[in-house]
Amino acid sequence: MLKLGLRVLLLIGASWLFATIAADVSRGGPPGGLDVAITHWFQARAIPWLTRIMLLFTNLHSTAGITIFALLLAFYLVWKRFGRWLLTLVLAVPLGMLINVLLKHVFMRARPDLDAPLLTLSTYSFPSGHVASATLFYGVLAAFLCSATRSWRWRALIVLAACVLVVLVGVTRLYLGVHHFSDVVGALAWSTAWLTACFIAVDALGGRRETRRRFA
Repeated sequence: MLKLGLRVLLLIGASWLFATIAADVSRGGPPGGLDVAITHWFQARAIPWLTRIMLLFTNLHSTAGITIFALLLAFYLVWKRFGRWLLTLVLAVPLGMLINVLLKHVFMRARPDLDAPLLTLSTYSFPSGHVASATLFYGVLAAFLCSATRSWRWRALIVLAACVLVVLVGVTRLYLGVHHFSDVVGALAWSTAWLTACFIAVDALGGRRETRRRFA
């Protein structure tokens, strides 16, 4: 019950944060304040070697990249017969990525308007697809790995690693100038809410106690 209660609180909190950001975006005004300040801060610090690293990391977490990662995990889950985890993965990642595309077309926010952009994209900006898909995939992967160990140290390390990877994906999108800061936070918020809802729904179907027994 405690775990369920914490998940419900996380779902409510993440949903509230996304709704707050989405309300500002839906007003249609130009980005300002923190969005502009962060964009200019990153643009002022762009250097060639770092740009190459950012491009490599962001491309690894493109739609194609996350799809490949998810398929590899799905094959493992099928091989080990982790049916509940496979259902969680399917609900969270591909369906979540589709929802993000729909959200982009709902809000139709333009990309940052920069004089010398490092990367130019013609799609909509809010919410960030890279950040959303990374949150969903690494969230499922981290939960799966955590369920396989009782060590709180390993669990903390796994969760920390997942969080760092998601943050790095967000940083690449800001550095390359293809997203506003609110695009990144909005994507993180709604995808966290969706991921939490998926965990709650799948657990309601019977839980995932099989993991420790067959993980190896």
